[in-house]
Amino acid sequence: MAHSQKSIRDHTRPRNQPNIDNKVIAQQLEDLVKPCVYNQLAYYRSLDMRSRILSLPLMLAVVLSLLWRQVPSVTELNRMLARENLLWAKAVKVSQQALSQRFLTFPASLFQRVLKDLLVLLNQRWQQRNRESPVSVKRARKYFERLWIVDASTLEALFRKLKSLETVPLGQLGGRICAVVDLETRFPVETWFKSNPYTHESNFVPNLLELIPAKTLLILDRGFWNFRFFEELIKGKSDFITRLKGKAKYKSVRTLSHSGQHHDQLIRLGTGYQGNPILNLRLVEVKHGSTWYRYLTSVIEPEVLPPYVVADLYARRWRIEETFLTLKRLLGLSYLWTGSVNGIQLQLWATWLFYVVLIDLSDQVASELSIPMECISVEMVFRGLYHFGVAYHQGKATDPVAYLTAKENQDLGVVKAPRTRIKKPPLDLSPFPNSEGLTNCSFA
Repeated sequence: MAHSQKSIRDHTRPRNQPNIDNKVIAQQLEDLVKPCVYNQLAYYRSLDMRSRILSLPLMLAVVLSLLWRQVPSVTELNRMLARENLLWAKAVKVSQQALSQRFLTFPASLFQRVLKDLLVLLNQRWQQRNRESPVSVKRARKYFERLWIVDASTLEALFRKLKSLETVPLGQLGGRICAVVDLETRFPVETWFKSNPYTHESNFVPNLLELIPAKTLLILDRGFWNFRFFEELIKGKSDFITRLKGKAKYKSVRTLSHSGQHHDQLIRLGTGYQGNPILNLRLVEVKHGSTWYRYLTSVIEPEVLPPYVVADLYARRWRIEETFLTLKRLLGLSYLWTGSVNGIQLQLWATWLFYVVLIDLSDQVASELSIPMECISVEMVFRGLYHFGVAYHQGKATDPVAYLTAKENQDLGVVKAPRTRIKKPPLDLSPFPNSEGLTNCSFA
């Protein structure tokens, strides 16, 4: 019996109509984003953009409305713009062709500059909130000024959202992005886009080396496995944690500590093949359940990052996977509006813009409840805005944070349900756990 092809959840489009407007959410978006928009008007004029209806303030207002109200199409967006104010943009009639063409040609760099301007404000707000950082993060911050996660992701497909895409085959890949995300704030540090969807992670290495300052700890996926990249990071006084490749060639130099649950050793990685450098690194192996996980780091002193701290920090690399999941499935980045490179970049920056506002709101909720941000479901905060909108129109709520944190609204699932599993013991911060007779050493 033939089986039907499995659907891709990223590409499921269940929405047939936009969400209802909410004055409180719209006002908060306007208060945050509008000043950043008007800060870029001088740059907008420097691009010789003539005065027109579809200007920077209007374009950003309608695109953010498209995202947060989950408008199903640009056609529907055009109908809304003709009938109602969208954030700070007044209702105005424009042709469908003009709006679609504007999505293809409007400079994406303008949205990028607004995002970077907004991130300055949101990082300041994050610093002002009181929170308890995880033990491993606090340990790493004693020695590193920045904790960044790096990963790449493919934009899976192009769909017919604009009339200009009618001749584009369905399912065509839309390109590849590489993102650097701050491990603590979850805000993006930098993003690069390449139109070739098969671009390997190593092609983003020059961009990363140009970006990364000293005293930065990078948490990397194995896709960025590159000996010269590792060497340049170390020369630049930055460090990294990644997973060891299965067939990697290395020579054990000295065991630092070992037990039935871990093995920490200094190694020399590589054979010098094709001129690749031979690197002095540290291999940390930790057993979880019945599986051994092997982590490679350039931090060779266990007094700086003990073995279990290395493992715990790498486990937090999953945050960037959650970020991509939010961008693509929840905020619709898998449903590209246009096939042009500029249009894809415009959507990318707009989606990041709404993402950082959503993360800021989620962090406010966590701060109000006095719990770690990792206990908050960003998806359910986003979905909870609909219920807040209903309560607002009924005169029962005026503050989204107060509504989402109220005891009677616990069924919204904003706080993640605790998993039924064996409680973890406190993180072992010892540089040499269970290591009788073993001491630290340098490379011979």
